[in-house]
Amino acid sequence: MGFALGPVLPADWRSARLLGRVDFGAGPTPVLIDGGTLYDLTPSAATVSAAIARRQWLPEHGRQVAVLDPEAPALRDGARLLSPIDLQCIKAAGVTFAVSAIERVIEERARGDASQAASIRAGLEQHIGQGIRAVVPGSAEAAALKGALIAENMWSQYLEVAIGPDAEVFTKSAVLSSVGYGAPVGVRSDSSWNNPEPEVALVMDSAGEAVGATLGNDVNLRDFEGRSALLLGKAKDNNASAALGPFIRLFDDGFTIDDVRSAEIDLRIEGADGYVLTGKNQMGQISRDPLDLAAQARSEHHYPDGYALYLGTLFAPTQDRDVPGGGFTHKVGDRVTISSPRLGALENTVTTSRDAPPWTMGITELFRNLASRGLIDHI
Repeated sequence: MGFALGPVLPADWRSARLLGRVDFGAGPTPVLIDGGTLYDLTPSAATVSAAIARRQWLPEHGRQVAVLDPEAPALRDGARLLSPIDLQCIKAAGVTFAVSAIERVIEERARGDASQAASIRAGLEQHIGQGIRAVVPGSAEAAALKGALIAENMWSQYLEVAIGPDAEVFTKSAVLSSVGYGAPVGVRSDSSWNNPEPEVALVMDSAGEAVGATLGNDVNLRDFEGRSALLLGKAKDNNASAALGPFIRLFDDGFTIDDVRSAEIDLRIEGADGYVLTGKNQMGQISRDPLDLAAQARSEHHYPDGYALYLGTLFAPTQDRDVPGGGFTHKVGDRVTISSPRLGALENTVTTSRDAPPWTMGITELFRNLASRGLIDHI
């Protein structure tokens, strides 16, 4: 049977165009699923970024590998899914939902101490929760709210990016470092307060045009960033801390940016200790439009191989896991499933970034691999 794709693919996968990467044993291979058939795209494009740049993502650009069983689609034995992006820069937007803004302020005021979160949360929600939900970022109303909150000594750098004109955008992880479906996902071994972030990620070409979307887990360390916003790099960029997948769903007449704007993303965490937590990220509640975030991410820069952009999450776990007032944090062995009917499912098991498999397929190693397969001229 091989690797079962049924639980991974979108519900309407037979009518979707899905771009991704599979290792069939020789190395990363860009693939297309179109009309229920799997194609190897290396005859025309050796990387996903090249396929996107040249718009070489149609069946005629590839070599047919298999007609997938409509009832039990599967990859052949030994094949494994990889992150669906390769040479794209990996960017992320933060504090794009009112709930996440409040939670970032909580982290800041608690100085990363989870035991203080519950009492701080109650006061902040009462003072600023409704206000930041009601305003459009960068508007005159948002500026007036800012003035009122400053007067009440309630202002924060996180509220600046929540309702001010400029979004928080940062580089999440290095090129080629993201992990895909089934790979371990890592949190720092010295973190005591952390959580998954179930998100939609837009995939952009070099001109800043959105070509598709995928699911993502923008793993977050609440204790590190809570101690100081200047620790964002340590909180966000760690081995195996950026998960994407299972495939990029390409935009077409049947799947558009409006489907991203209205997407609902489900999260399920199942611990080895029997703990279960569920949550939902509703893109309809995002405070900035996805295309505005994508434009702010590009800004006055150039991404010749394109970029992927995590759009942020509504979900911030506040349930206690072990002790009252202790909130949620991951444990090694947690199975995290992020899913959406039109994007499929991304599943990873939590380990530490220290113990996750080392990241070894960097740019040099990728080029060596492609050269050994006679594909270097196809990048």
